[in-house]
Parts: sequence; C-alpha cells; structure tokens
Amino acid sequence: MPNFSSEQLGLIAPGQTDRQRIRNFCIIAHIDHGKSTLADRMLQLTGIVKARDMRDQYLDRMAIERERGITIKSQAVRMPWLVDGEPYALNMIDTPGHVDFSYEVSRSLAACEGAVLLVDATQGIQAQTLANLYMAMDHDLAIIPVLNKIDLPSAEPEHYTHQLSSLLGVEESEILTVSGKTGAGVAELLDRVVADIPAPQGDPDGPARAMIFDSVYDSYRGVVTYIRMVDGAFDARQKLETMSTHTEHELQELGVISPEPTPTRSIRAGEVGYLITGVKDVRQTRVGDTVTVASRPASTPLPGYQDAKPMVYSGIYPIDGSDFPNLREALEKLQLNDAALVFEPETSVALGFGFRVGFLGLLHLEITRERLESEFGLDIIATAPSVIYRVITDAGQEVRVTNPSEFPEVKVAHIFEPTAKASILAPADYVGTIMELAQERRGNMDGMDYITEDRVELRYTIPLAEIVTDFFDQLKSRTRGYASLDYDVEGEQEADLVKVDILLNHEKVDAFSAIVHKDKAYTYGNAMSKKLKALIPRQQFEIPIQAAIGTRVIARETIKALRKDVLSKCYGGDVSRKRKLLEKQKAGKKRMKSIGRVDVPQEAFVAALTSDAPTGKGK
Repeated sequence: MPNFSSEQLGLIAPGQTDRQRIRNFCIIAHIDHGKSTLADRMLQLTGIVKARDMRDQYLDRMAIERERGITIKSQAVRMPWLVDGEPYALNMIDTPGHVDFSYEVSRSLAACEGAVLLVDATQGIQAQTLANLYMAMDHDLAIIPVLNKIDLPSAEPEHYTHQLSSLLGVEESEILTVSGKTGAGVAELLDRVVADIPAPQGDPDGPARAMIFDSVYDSYRGVVTYIRMVDGAFDARQKLETMSTHTEHELQELGVISPEPTPTRSIRAGEVGYLITGVKDVRQTRVGDTVTVASRPASTPLPGYQDAKPMVYSGIYPIDGSDFPNLREALEKLQLNDAALVFEPETSVALGFGFRVGFLGLLHLEITRERLESEFGLDIIATAPSVIYRVITDAGQEVRVTNPSEFPEVKVAHIFEPTAKASILAPADYVGTIMELAQERRGNMDGMDYITEDRVELRYTIPLAEIVTDFFDQLKSRTRGYASLDYDVEGEQEADLVKVDILLNHEKVDAFSAIVHKDKAYTYGNAMSKKLKALIPRQQFEIPIQAAIGTRVIARETIKALRKDVLSKCYGGDVSRKRKLLEKQKAGKKRMKSIGRVDVPQEAFVAALTSDAPTGKGK
C-alpha cells in the first residue's frame, strides 16, 4: 500500500491539483467480467478505503446491486497514486456491463480520457465487450486492454491474449494480466493508466463550464449533482446557473468522491466532483446539462448527451388507487437517478390511474419495479411489456401505438414494427441451435464471422418485440449460458400484426390486450384464456373468456357457474315440479349473466401480468 506524505497529498488535493497530474478513466466490460472486484482492489491498493471498512462491491451502493451482484449505476471515485515519486489523482468510474444499462456507460465515457477494457480470461471476448469497445473508440479514448481472473484454474490467458491483440491490432506484450480477486497486476495497471491515458484538456482560466453526468436525490439535502469540470473553476458559495433551464442556485457544498463525499473549497478544470445547491425540484437538474457561474457565465454550453430512446413500454399502476401521487413522486426521483427512464400518465378501465413507462429493456423494467417496491414502499402492477408500433389506417392517418389500447379500431393498411440489429457471440458448436431460435423469432441473418477457430459472431435483424420478451433467456438456456447478446434498435419493417383482445363475459379488458404476429395470435389467445380461467374465481353465473381479433373469436374458455341444488327439498314427487324449479333457476342465471359484472380480483391481475405471462412465442 503506497505511503503518501502530507506534502505529496497536498500536491493532489482537490481544487489545487495541476491538470497534468489528473487522469480520468473508466472500466468497461461485458457483464460479470469482474469490473467491481477490480475497482475494490484499486480502492484498497491506493489506501483510500481502510481494511476494516472494506466490503465486496464497495462502489455498488444500492441494495439491489449487492443482492443481484450486478452494477446498475456508474460510480465515480478519486484515488491518489504515486509513480516514480510523483503523486497523481486518478478519477475512476466503475460502469455497468448489461446491455440495458449501456446509456450509463456512454455518459461515463464522455467524462473520461481513457478506458480500461476488461476481458474475463475464462470466457474471452463477448458481445458487450465489443459494443463497449466501439463506444469508447467513438469517443476517441485511449484504451488499455486487460485480462482479468488469471487466478482461476480454468483461465486461458495465452489464448485470450492472442484474441485481444488481433481484435485491437496491438502487440500481445501490451495486454496486461490481472486478478481482481488477489490483486495481482493491479499496481502495474495503475502505472499504465498514468502512462497511457492523457491529462484532461480545457481552459483553466476561462469562464467555468461543467458537464452534469449523473445526479442522485437525497431526501435531506435535495439533488446531489455529479459533474466533470471542463473549463474554469467553481468555488464555495458561488451562484451557479444551469444553461438549459436558466435557473440560478447558490452553491451550498462542493467536493469529490474519495470514496465517500469529501467537501472541498474548489473544483478546477479536469476534475470530477459533486455539487449540492439545495434544489428539491428534480426537473431543474438534467443529466447532460452545462453548469456555469452566474456572475461570469459561459457563452456556449458543452455538447450534451443524446436522449436515450426507450425500447420497451409497460404500464405501471398502484394496487391502491390512493398511491397514485406517491407513484408520480417516486418515478420523478428515479428519473433523476436514471436519465433513461421516461413516463407519462395513462388510465385503464380495469386498473385505474397509472403511468406508461419507457425502459431500455426487460432488466431495466425489472430493476425499476423492484426499486419502486423496495425504496419507496409501493405495491404496483406492471403490465406486459410492448414496443412502439407505427400504424397507417386505410384513410392514410398515421398512429403511434405504445399501448395495445391505442390500436385504431378502423381498418388498417400497414403496420410497422421496430427492428434490432443483434450480435450474438457463441462457441461454434451452438450455431445450429442459435439459427433455429432466430428463425422462430422471425430473424433475418445478416452475416456470420469466425472471431477465432471455435468462437463465432452471428449478426441478425430481429423484430424488437421478439427480443424484449424472453429471447435472451431462451438464448442462454439453449447454449448452456455460453452465448452473449448485444443489440441496437435500428429501423423498422412492415409486419402482419394483429391486436388480440381478451373478453370477459363479452366485455373487453384492456389490460390483457396484446399486439402479436398473426401466426402467433392463437397461441397467445389460447394461453391467456387458460390462465385467466385458472385465476378468476367462479361466480353465480357462467363466464365466457374469449380471445378475439376484431369481431372474430379465436379461442374460448368457460368458467362454470356455481349452482345451488334447488332439487334438494324434493323427495320424490312429480318430475314436472322438478323441471319447473330447474327452468326457474335457468332463467334466473340467464338474467344474472345479462346484468352481472365479472370482478377480477387484484391477485389475478398481478398473476396474469407477471413476466411469466404467455408471450405467444410458441416454445
């Protein structure tokens, strides 16, 4: 562990550090390749976390991250490091690896000059490794290739070193080998960070400009904003202005994360830190905005980030209608933490008031739902996910459909669905299995490349609706977990799609409607009818459950009526008397059916709309 003297630490103190002594970098990799474990060893090696305070996944602050063992939010931390007796300040960002959180990675890359590309020495290059590498190249970052987990018996460092060197076009000797678990090679990696990653650029004497790359909500202190200082400096108690909303706030506290928030007197060009202005309105602080000093404002804002486009929409409704204002407030606070989340109010006849929420994928939806329940104590129902369709009616009118209930009732001329360019990396043994799965999901093959003798990349154009249901789960199960998937939404295609309505006692229930491909409509309708039959309790009258396309019924199940034994008091006697009683009961049941309403219990809605709801995929 390095022993920093007070003089050396003073040279890299926040607000006084020479820009040439700062290095801003992030760690990028496929999911589960050991980014957070490597970050833990860096924190220990640089001495900013004491041994007694250390815990696994130190930078993963949310309970859900620790429970699942995945990183959901990028986390920045400032570390001191000595090279040849010279002190440096390293600003490191640990990023998520799952494709659903690639927006977090793109924001992190924009705040850095370099990236550590981490590859698991037991698994090699996978889909998200390539996706994150190309993203880093687009940002023109210095890239340091590193093989991790070399301590494992199944590691093949020589094999994967050759794979990485041919991918990046570098000498094999330039690829570092480390173990995030034991700490082997981590000191050499930090030396390489100082040597290979350039110092930040910017004008230290110009008008102050800082880019907001993240923010969190603190219930006591308001919005905590994370910034990358590009030009100039911020000093304590200055008045700051956000350039897009033109709102002014007094700076109450500024500092750096090392690894806990540490207040400082100033932050200068090239540094990464945080601001607290006491703002409680979450809409006044947008990720990607530029912050400047109100007394000497900058003339032009920094180039921001592109807004993330939602891939999947789901309706989120409170089980208790009185929780609607609490759900709105919770979503606004989550949106501050998660810039990719978008939502708008909507109503459902069956479920009442709620929100149509846009997500980047199914894991994003699942994590958001869990956070609403655990962090905000809300009981909610999430409807089955759907994508955005573009529908053109016979009259030439164009309708954007994010929810099956918005599907036009008039005759439709064309329906367009979004498509995704998918890249699947897997061992060559599973090529046939993957092709079979992609064909089932209406995929068109764009090409196939052998990265190595035994590893192949398959490229497909697949409808997004087919990917966001259970495609990834099916891919993993059919390839025994060896395949990896990355996809980008790109373009659209015309498709033969229909809206399947579910009718209970001849009344449509909008919450159960779905837009599916014509070939899979019967599978969806039949499966949903059977599921509802099992979930809805019997009533005093017979309930037909029907799946219909327009006016044509394609599947039907019947919930039998509860019957009272009206003949129990007849001991023998004339058969005509018994028939008369039965006819009277039959007429009563018929009248009851015509005026009766089917009350679907809340548990049935929850069970029918959970992630294991039928998808019409035809397993």
